[in-house]
Amino acid sequence: MDTKKVTNGGSAIGEAIGHYMESVIQDYISKFIEDYPCHFLKEIGYNKITGKTSKKLLLYDNFGNDYNIDGVITNESMQPLVLLESKYIRYKKHNRDKGSWICNAHSAIRKRYPSIRASIAVLAGSWSKTSLAMIKSYDVNVFLIDFSLISKLLKDKGIDFEWTENEHSKALLAWEKYDKLSEKEKYGIAVEMVDSIKNNLFDLLKTVLDDTKPRNIKQIIVEIHTTKGEIKSMKFDSITEAITYLSDFSLDELFESASFISIFDIPNNEDENII
Repeated sequence: MDTKKVTNGGSAIGEAIGHYMESVIQDYISKFIEDYPCHFLKEIGYNKITGKTSKKLLLYDNFGNDYNIDGVITNESMQPLVLLESKYIRYKKHNRDKGSWICNAHSAIRKRYPSIRASIAVLAGSWSKTSLAMIKSYDVNVFLIDFSLISKLLKDKGIDFEWTENEHSKALLAWEKYDKLSEKEKYGIAVEMVDSIKNNLFDLLKTVLDDTKPRNIKQIIVEIHTTKGEIKSMKFDSITEAITYLSDFSLDELFESASFISIFDIPNNEDENII
């Protein structure tokens, strides 16, 4: 990239770090799945508007909305098994936007493809505890590469990465030094970043892609919608529990206004029957 055309050094170096991180993750997973009857896709998709293949990996929800996914592991029948995202952010103000996209996209896609076994997000940079909790609440497996590690790796290359959002000159200087690194050095920094979570990532993939273990019911979720627009969701541990409840429940009691939650009620994590 021509540094003379770069005015936002922070954005430029962040984009580059995210690019190399994603490249390393894709290379690692491509190598990992060689031992499994699977494929790893990262660029091929079908554009419903043009009717042609696209370099973007597009997956759809039940309403025809498309989502550009970083990567997907499929079985030999090209049915998706694992969704993969990698995101780098420097400022916590971007947490909600980036995090919400992962939650909404993966949740919508998984409703269309029952073959999906896991959602994975490799997140690097400055992610808040609340944003991480939100993402995990959508059943996304999160692997975090801390900002301090990235800062140390760049410092080892003589690059000061400890600047605030308004310190534009420092950010630009950091970018100019980073841009002068060789491709091997840039890729090497990303390798050290991803190596910090690689083993845990591979352990999860081994479990998810293991077809030797029998499939069992983990949980049953019953969602009731009324003609008034009300929604009630409940969790059960077995089919028997769900059927027993549904065979003898009162709709009026279930939606009795006195039992409704007010906007001032704090969520109670101990209530296992409420989503």
